[in-house]
Amino acid sequence: MKQATQNPNLIRVAGFAYRMRRRIATAAAVVLAVFLGYHVIFGRNGVTAYQEKRLEDKDLQKQIQQLQDENGRMKDHVDHLQNDPDAIEHEARARLHYTRPGEVIYTLNDKPADKTSVPTAK
Repeated sequence: MKQATQNPNLIRVAGFAYRMRRRIATAAAVVLAVFLGYHVIFGRNGVTAYQEKRLEDKDLQKQIQQLQDENGRMKDHVDHLQNDPDAIEHEARARLHYTRPGEVIYTLNDKPADKTSVPTAK
């Protein structure tokens, strides 16, 4: 105890550290709060990642709904083809170009002929 009272520099440093402990603790708490705030917002599981995942989830839900609708339409079409002879005939005519005896199919060009490829008489 005698040495502490005899050395004025040591007393000053100890007094300074004792007075600064609140400022140091406050600064450490602020640094910790900033770090945690940054991590909460920009971290691997932060708010920005959460928003991206929500958007991705919405897109995937739309895709799932579209695929389920398409699947339902295809099931109806298959059921229709399995149970309706007129539907089978329609598919055979449209896709395979089948005809009934005595029928003739005429195919027409959808595009008009190109004017530059028509030969001209000289």
